[in-house]
Order: sequence, then structure tokens, then C-alpha cells
Amino acid sequence: MNATPLFTRPHALVGMVHLRALPGTPQSRLAVREIVDTAVAEARQLASAGFDALLVENMHDAPYLPDASGADTVAPFAVATAAVVDAVKVPVGLQVLSGANAAALSIAHAAGAAFIRAEGFVFAAVADEGLVATGCAGSLLRERRRLCAEDIRVLADCRKKHASHALTADLDIAAWIRAAEFFAADGVIVTGEETAMAPDMDELRRARAAARGPLLVGSGTTPENVADILALADAAIVGSTLKRGGLWSNELDAERIAALVRARDRIRT
Repeated sequence: MNATPLFTRPHALVGMVHLRALPGTPQSRLAVREIVDTAVAEARQLASAGFDALLVENMHDAPYLPDASGADTVAPFAVATAAVVDAVKVPVGLQVLSGANAAALSIAHAAGAAFIRAEGFVFAAVADEGLVATGCAGSLLRERRRLCAEDIRVLADCRKKHASHALTADLDIAAWIRAAEFFAADGVIVTGEETAMAPDMDELRRARAAARGPLLVGSGTTPENVADILALADAAIVGSTLKRGGLWSNELDAERIAALVRARDRIRT
């Protein structure tokens, strides 16, 4: 686990930069240059608004492949991530949906990103894209060592959203977190069951009690609950709340962005 703090201030907000659908995916409409320019514009808007970090993700690529590590994903993703890194002064991370954690690590290494978000780090699950059969921690961290990229943090989802956890029904969130930290995750992420759903607060309290390192909330943070969430978590990753109507696939909404940052700033003073 990397001991250097990822966030320079407490109560951090991580803003989502949702890449428009990449070439070859069902919803692809834009040239790579347009995808990159849109990502950079959104990144600058969020960084200027007061977000502490950004997370680049290919959510518009649905339906997702179980391991989207093909060249048609990796190449434009790397170009976009590098452009975002160059455009802002806050840490930038990325997630390649779905489950392409080794590809994400390679992109982060090439683009100068600071962290990746990894699904399937420990244990197995049945996700909407299929069976997540093997925890990737062992292979992923060996690849990070091979790349000499140990400055890149791995933030691991525990009981990831959009998945059934019947295979691990005998494990509570504390067991997930202990396993992820034992396998050297640099931070752990807790979510609700689906995009835009906040985690259960009792489960978040159990997660806080179990976590020795950074704990992030990965869905459902709003101006109304940000104080409660950041009283327990070190950071919140936010996407849907920042968009028009609270729908992740819509455009950024400056008023919603400002409302969340104001609510966060009230607990920083």
C-alpha cells in the first residue's frame, strides 16, 4: 500500500469524466479527436469547480465486454487520458469497463495518470457483463512491478455494483475490505447496488471500521448526503449527480456541480 496521500485535502471529491463511446462500440458516433476534446473540456470544468481528482471512464461503451482490452479501446483511451492529465493540475485516474484492469494500468503508465479503479480485485461475482471468475490482484500487481509503475495506485471495488454476490454471500463488506487490503490495494471503494445509488450507511460504517487505508464511496453522493458520506469516507467518486437531471449519460450541469462543491466546502470549514 502506497503511504503517500493521494488527496492533498480532506473530504475529497473525484469527478467522473465519461468518455463518449469509443470507436467500434455500439453507440460510437464521434471521431477520436472529438472524444478527446470533450473529455478535456469536462475535465477542466470539474477541476476549476473545485474537484480534487478526476476519473476517466468509458461508461458510454455499453454493453461492456468482460475484458475490454482490445486495441480499439486502449489506444483512444490512452490518448484521451494523456490529454486530460496534461489539461489539469489535479490527480487523474481511470477505469476501463469492464474489468480491463491490466489495460488500465498500462494506460495509466503511458498517460501519466495517478491511479486506476479496479473491479474484480479480490473474490468472484456475477456481473451484468458475465462471470467475474478470478480476482486479479496477483496478476495486476505483478504487472505493475514489471512496468516499474508502483507509483500508480490501485483503488479496488469491494462488492462492486451491477453484480450479484451470491457466490460470496457469507462474506460481509468488512471481509472484502480486509482481503483487498491484505492483497495490497492502495484504497478500497464501496458503492450502492447500481449507478447513482448511495451505499447503505450501516454498511459504510462497517467499511470504515474495517479499512486501515483510504476508503472511497463510488456512487450516489449528492449535496444532500455528502456530509454524511464524507464523515466516514476519505473521498467520494461522483458522476450522475453532476449531470443534467442526475442522469450519468447527460451533459454536465454547472449548477449541480456548484451545489455539490458548496455542500462539500461547508464541511471543510
